[in-house]
Amino acid sequence: MLRFIKSEYKCDDIYLTQIDYTFIVKFEDYLRDCKTLKRSQPLNNNGRMKHLERLKKFTTLALKHRWIKSNPFALYQLKYEDFDCPFLEENELKTISSIVLVDESLSIVRDVFVFSCYTGLCYIEVKNLKNGDVVNGIDKEEWIMVRRQKSKTPVKLPLLEQAKQILEKYEEVSHNLKSNKLLPVFSDQKINKYLKEIAKLCKINKNLTFHVARHTFATTVTLLNDVPIETVSKMLGHTKLSTTQKYARVVEQKISRDMCNLKSKLKKTKSKSTSGEISNGNGHLRIV
Repeated sequence: MLRFIKSEYKCDDIYLTQIDYTFIVKFEDYLRDCKTLKRSQPLNNNGRMKHLERLKKFTTLALKHRWIKSNPFALYQLKYEDFDCPFLEENELKTISSIVLVDESLSIVRDVFVFSCYTGLCYIEVKNLKNGDVVNGIDKEEWIMVRRQKSKTPVKLPLLEQAKQILEKYEEVSHNLKSNKLLPVFSDQKINKYLKEIAKLCKINKNLTFHVARHTFATTVTLLNDVPIETVSKMLGHTKLSTTQKYARVVEQKISRDMCNLKSKLKKTKSKSTSGEISNGNGHLRIV
């Protein structure tokens, strides 16, 4: 924003009242052509919209306080493009889970990532996970009970065996941590850097980030194992089912499996309907 103001207005600051529809359009154009802060992270359409969304929050606040008289975003619409985040397929998840990693840091990152694949917790929720967050659930089994970082929605999910094993592996480490955290979690940037190294070692040609784990839980771990989408939505802590549908894609394996089940049912129905039919000798069928 400061770079844009310097470029467009030849000064370091402007009045709030100068932010209007024209300002927004010009800022969007600037974001489209400006030099990015990080060469490795070019601004795509959704990145530009995210900047404008943040600006919109500030102008809405200014409008509520009557620092501005009209909403500059009234005639402007944020235009997000649909983005399909990758997820790990079953064989890829098994490869990452089982690969022997000599480097201790890579091994820790792999374990934390796999834990998220089997719980659906996002980065900050895994990082903040404490002893008190694992409790006995309604079935007397171990459950994770936390609140989502963004929406504060309660998340309640039974611990799968794969996630339990990872917690047990780091039980001694967690006792030594002063913060009472259950897992040793590195910074977001460091984790994503190490995940790319792990992807290369596993020969997985996908942009592996920590968020891929959440999509893997929704798609490969739950939906493909016939967990209803309503249940997945609850475990992910979503307030709307439409949010979950972005995560839980009906992939080709499930379509194939569902259609095979349908074919099998249709064959049984057909065999039942024809089992009572015999020929009467003149080429016609009669029911017995």
